[in-house]
Amino acid sequence: MTALDIRLFGDPVLRTVAEEITDPSDPTLRTLVDDMYETMDAAGGVGLAANQVGVTRRVFVYDCDGDRGHIINPVWKAIGEETQTGREGCLSVPDVGGDVTRAAQIHVSGVTVDGEPVDREATGLLARCVQHETDHLDGVMFFQRMAPETRRDVMGEIRASEWFNR
Repeated sequence: MTALDIRLFGDPVLRTVAEEITDPSDPTLRTLVDDMYETMDAAGGVGLAANQVGVTRRVFVYDCDGDRGHIINPVWKAIGEETQTGREGCLSVPDVGGDVTRAAQIHVSGVTVDGEPVDREATGLLARCVQHETDHLDGVMFFQRMAPETRRDVMGEIRASEWFNR
């Protein structure tokens, strides 16, 4: 396994919609997933989408409160209308974060590299993670989900950051 470079905000790949994976048994996909786990772990994250490492394929990995896995071609929908608001950050936007409101309970489906179906409900951090990482695969950054005044503050932090001004 190899820790890959994480793309930072400003890289066009983060605004690119990832392509659906038509062959989950492709051996290069297993290598990508393994490398994404390694990258997420090395960076101390709880989730990582493929386009964050420069690959526009619909897959993400996660490790939320001991629940570790990956989902290929994830599709989620809210269960009910209840929401949760909490602080989010992003490995592609280092040291910057803010409150984002998301669905409190979701149903997510997809498949694994072993061809196993993913069909489950999630709440809490895992629900937030699924929504955040699926947003990445749709070319959406977490701060786009923030209230306008919070988003302005976050954009100011990004513009002032050392990593953005290299």
